[in-house]
Amino acid sequence: MSPDHPGAGDPARTLALLWRDPAAVPVKGPRRRHDLDTVVAEALALADAEGLAALTVRRVAQRLGISAMSLYTYVADRAELLDLLLDAAYRQMPRTGTAGAPWRHRLTVIAHENRRLFEDHPWAAEVSTVRPSLGPGQTAKYEHELAAFDDTPADDVTRDACLTHLLVFVRACARDAADARAITAATTTDAQWWATAGPLLERVLDPRRYPRAVRVGTAAGQAAGSAHDPERAYAFGLARLLDGLAPLLD
Repeated sequence: MSPDHPGAGDPARTLALLWRDPAAVPVKGPRRRHDLDTVVAEALALADAEGLAALTVRRVAQRLGISAMSLYTYVADRAELLDLLLDAAYRQMPRTGTAGAPWRHRLTVIAHENRRLFEDHPWAAEVSTVRPSLGPGQTAKYEHELAAFDDTPADDVTRDACLTHLLVFVRACARDAADARAITAATTTDAQWWATAGPLLERVLDPRRYPRAVRVGTAAGQAAGSAHDPERAYAFGLARLLDGLAPLLD
């Protein structure tokens, strides 16, 4: 599935809506039954419950008890609604205070906060952030996360690059975990899969022909208790990522 793209609408209008600029509210037309925050809250609840595929102007309007045409007086289209949705999710994120802690601990907290974001709002991992919305939620998130680099020797460009690298990693892990959950829900558990596939694999995988694959795969599978463990992959990858940043931040 290709990711949804925020920032696809009129940037001036979208920014005005994100920052709740009064100029973005039409002065003519019928009186609105809801404020924009209520619209966003209903859209957020819909996306959390049913995913991005369910997020349509018509569905949100139904939840609000208004017509789809009435909802267009709040947002121009689905892309604009998505900008508001993502910024609301960012605004609701917990911001853990880590002042005075080592940079490695601070970045670990940032990673965990973003992982929690994707657990609370799985749809957010499907949204492209190549062009950020730059709303108040996004800006507060960026400010909070940059504080993790306080007192490090990295220059500003390097700080931004390190943060981007960390967030891309966490997003990838969130998508990986979501895929694993979806496969398990649609088919069988790992234990059930191995109970079925294991005997066949033992017959066809010749350790003389595939010595490394059999040896390493067996060891890794026994350690993880499955062919792939997203939790272990996240923990291992985060530790190695932070090791890689150490020469820049120590």
